[in-house]
Amino acid sequence: MSEWPVVPNFGEVLAAHITSVPDEGQPAFLAGLERSAAARYRQWAEALPDHAAVLNACAAREDEIADLVADLFPVSAECQGALDVALPAAIETYYHVFSAHPVTHQLYLQSEAELQGSQAWVGIAAQSDDSATKEVLARCSELEVESSKALKALLEKIA
Repeated sequence: MSEWPVVPNFGEVLAAHITSVPDEGQPAFLAGLERSAAARYRQWAEALPDHAAVLNACAAREDEIADLVADLFPVSAECQGALDVALPAAIETYYHVFSAHPVTHQLYLQSEAELQGSQAWVGIAAQSDDSATKEVLARCSELEVESSKALKALLEKIA
């Protein structure tokens, strides 16, 4: 197996972008990052057609997370405006982390980003007293872990 790159703390990498939106919009901001990750998975599926099923399944999980969070945390029009400004720069920053690496290393970084993402949902759930909200966020966390495991299994085959 190849030597894997150092994994950054993606929360720290994206902190300035995350905190640039009001607190009410931060879950929606993270949902936007999930949608961008889904798009990224689809790009990887095109680049690695022999593994498209695994990568497209990861994309579907990212979309599911984004949908669940969007339903759970609707935002005001004003907050949506802040999201629309902050999200493109955050996505560019996020993609920049991957850009210097070959595809297998990108997948490894993404597998670790999924684990970090799972903890973000755990943290948001801890701030809620609503059991239904906690349940949905637990599902989001589970989906992140599933994608991480799928990527690591894929890497065992191709790296």
